[in-house]
Amino acid sequence: MTDKKPWHGVIVATALPFKDDLSVDYDAFGEHVAWLAENGCDGVAPNGSLGEYQNLSDIERAQVIKTAVDASPEGFTVMAGCGAYGALQSAHWAEQAAEAGAQCVMLLPPNSYRANHEQVKDHYATVGKVGLPIVGYNNPIDTKVDLVPELIAEIHAAGNMVGVKEFSGDPRRIYEIKELAPSIDILIGTDDTVLEVGLAGAVGWVSGYPNAIPQACIELFNLCTSGNVQDLVRGQEIYRDLHSLLRWDSKTEFVQAIKLSMDVLGLKGGACRPPRLPLSQEVSDRIIADTQAAAAKGYDK
Repeated sequence: MTDKKPWHGVIVATALPFKDDLSVDYDAFGEHVAWLAENGCDGVAPNGSLGEYQNLSDIERAQVIKTAVDASPEGFTVMAGCGAYGALQSAHWAEQAAEAGAQCVMLLPPNSYRANHEQVKDHYATVGKVGLPIVGYNNPIDTKVDLVPELIAEIHAAGNMVGVKEFSGDPRRIYEIKELAPSIDILIGTDDTVLEVGLAGAVGWVSGYPNAIPQACIELFNLCTSGNVQDLVRGQEIYRDLHSLLRWDSKTEFVQAIKLSMDVLGLKGGACRPPRLPLSQEVSDRIIADTQAAAAKGYDK
């Protein structure tokens, strides 16, 4: 990829391991970050939704970023999640990320508040003053704000968003975003739209399932974004094989699902903190079956 930026490539939205008493297992987390780097991922995005950041204390949240930076080899990106209720809190976490050595931040609009467009633009401008590049995160499913294409374009034009992780699940939006903001970078936000958004011109993928199967996900991303027709044929084959597993990333149970897949494959996924509780046996059985089916086809790396 020419002119590769820190937010390009496969950036793993990291799951966070806990000990039996549900305290953060920083040693295991650091080992996981190093393992993702060894397996070819381009970076990590800690303290995102998959990292259960809403359930961390301020001390824990800061230490997660420091641990990720310390475990990262040279050239490996840490894109710190800075989601919060308001701009002042998000700016604080961006400052902490900068001090820890993160290369960029991933920023949701204000959480749990139906902010209007002017408030959202102010939110990104406030965090933009910290100085780290901002990748916007559009997740209208879990927040009350939809970063619609025209709003993304305005924030980008003001210099406060270099790229956007698009989690709406609607790949048609990518074309409108690029029409309105040709220079913005598109990052795939949902694991089950990698082919569609990859074809639309994505240069990055903030992805959950590389926590379990990094090499398979990297191959899939590269095939879906190369622009080569023969690559696309192989990419479609992998995409079909993995889609039943990847679509768990877009379900309410995505944190438990990805951690369970990690457990099935011999990695440390483990339990979640409340309000997330263990999955029902029926849902667990489906996730286990999807994970085992992917492994049986050789996608367990």
